[in-house]
Amino acid sequence: MSDEEKNKIETIKAFVEKNAEEGLRVFVAGGARSGNDEIYVEEAYELGRQIIKMDLRLDFGLSNSGIMGAVAQGVIDGWNKKAEKDSKSPIQGITTTDYFKLYPQDDNLLNQIGEVVLAQTLEERKQKLLNADFVVFAPGGVGTLDELAYDCVAMQDGFLDMKPFILYNVEGFFYHLLEYLKQIAAKGFANPLPFIVVDNSRELEIAFRLLKLRYVQSQDSKTAYGNTRQLIYELPYFLKRKVDSSVHVEDIIAEMDDIRNNGTDEQKAELDNEIEQAYLEKEIERMYERLAKTGCDTSVVSEKLTKLKKRRKKWK
Repeated sequence: MSDEEKNKIETIKAFVEKNAEEGLRVFVAGGARSGNDEIYVEEAYELGRQIIKMDLRLDFGLSNSGIMGAVAQGVIDGWNKKAEKDSKSPIQGITTTDYFKLYPQDDNLLNQIGEVVLAQTLEERKQKLLNADFVVFAPGGVGTLDELAYDCVAMQDGFLDMKPFILYNVEGFFYHLLEYLKQIAAKGFANPLPFIVVDNSRELEIAFRLLKLRYVQSQDSKTAYGNTRQLIYELPYFLKRKVDSSVHVEDIIAEMDDIRNNGTDEQKAELDNEIEQAYLEKEIERMYERLAKTGCDTSVVSEKLTKLKKRRKKWK
């Protein structure tokens, strides 16, 4: 191994250790453009607000525009409104030296970023961004797609520890990508990767809260994979149960744990049935939404709906 490679490894190692000291971090990947529907920017801004609400910290590729600019603005606005804020902004912007030169030095948003980390290459930038605890993919273009593909390959090949990945499926933005990922796994070209899919900021808040309550830093990939799959399966149950602010995720978890540890066989079976029902109902809801949006996929969606409905009938 060359001295240059050793120095690179030490740099990344030091970065990981520093990040771990500052609490749970969220890496958000999204577009530098806003898209052609206001809902994308609105939900991106709410994503930033949720990061602050959950006392998380943001890592992002540094941008003052589009989806990424909206996320950063949401974090900053939420942070500024806290009664007692930290000594520095909870945002870490990570970019390359060449990209950094392109940004205006007097930009108000960029000047509120807590720390800017400069990488020498795009590869190094990606590695540093992926040292966050959770990853959220928001709507974006080919840069976002490149980031997602890189992360999937890194996890599949064992170069990146398995960690929770969230697809922020605003207005069904990731429907076709999800189908593609399922297809390449079904055809044997890739291992299935667990993506937590949320459709709006309300669902995102519940997913964040579950992750914060259950996530353990430095867990091995096998444990992280199993925990993420379990969260994906149980998330619709929490969405269904949390009808308003008077219902707390913590109380639902306590109730579930009590049934699983102390309940009768009948109570355990009833809980399992309710979780299965909620999961199937959410999948069917998404299928109907996709059917309404994409006529070209009617036959595919109809076939999947039929299978889901048959599976649901077995639990009634």
